[in-house]
Amino acid sequence: MAPKKQTKKPTKTSAAKKADPLFPSRPRSFGIGGAIRPTRDLSRFVRWPRYVRIQRQRAVLYQRLKVPPSVNQFTKTLNKNEAMTVFTLLNKYRPETAAAKKQRIKETAAAAASGGKAPERAVNQVKFGLKHVTTLVEEKKAQLVLIACDVDPLELVMWLPALCRKMQVPFMIVKDKARLGALVHQKTAAVVALTAVDKADQAQLDLLKKLAMEKYNNNVELVRKWGGGIMGLKTQAKLDKRAKAMAIEEAKKKASLGL
Repeated sequence: MAPKKQTKKPTKTSAAKKADPLFPSRPRSFGIGGAIRPTRDLSRFVRWPRYVRIQRQRAVLYQRLKVPPSVNQFTKTLNKNEAMTVFTLLNKYRPETAAAKKQRIKETAAAAASGGKAPERAVNQVKFGLKHVTTLVEEKKAQLVLIACDVDPLELVMWLPALCRKMQVPFMIVKDKARLGALVHQKTAAVVALTAVDKADQAQLDLLKKLAMEKYNNNVELVRKWGGGIMGLKTQAKLDKRAKAMAIEEAKKKASLGL
């Protein structure tokens, strides 16, 4: 038999797209000296300043290592609502600024010269300064003490909760030293204290003192509980895998023994 003739099927030629003269194609070249590359997240490749690296490493170490109770108690700060209540009260008794004090001294001098009445200084004010507050606690004059949670070095205030417990002075640990500093017109403040309030705010102060005694002074768990001991994600996954393998091996042993 003669072989069949192969007939070629006519192929459809796709018409080439005509380039638009108004919008010519300009492909970008991302080589050296070419177009600007699209933005990427380069935070992983950044050489961070030393203080940033130290504070991040410190945070990781506080999770990994076993932290004694005297240090771990500074992680137990007031929650947002309680802290707002405390700072609302303390905002009423902020100490005068340097400019206000200068103006008051001028008015006092002018009043003394003219024989008039001098302006009175506010009786109840927030006290600050580590040495000053320590003296107030030792003399039992402080009604409520606030300690910052992020004092560096921590040894500056580590002993203060124990002193407050011994002298039966209510204390609280709050976030953070910058917020306490803003309260007393400073950059930071490690500790502040209230010695007295007006009659209108006495009930509010009594509630806060009761809260401080329950949550900090008389809280036995706070003195005994160690912190840290939290491993990283890779270590946790490795330990879980090892535990599963040991469980499977134990099950095989029991099956072979017929238990």
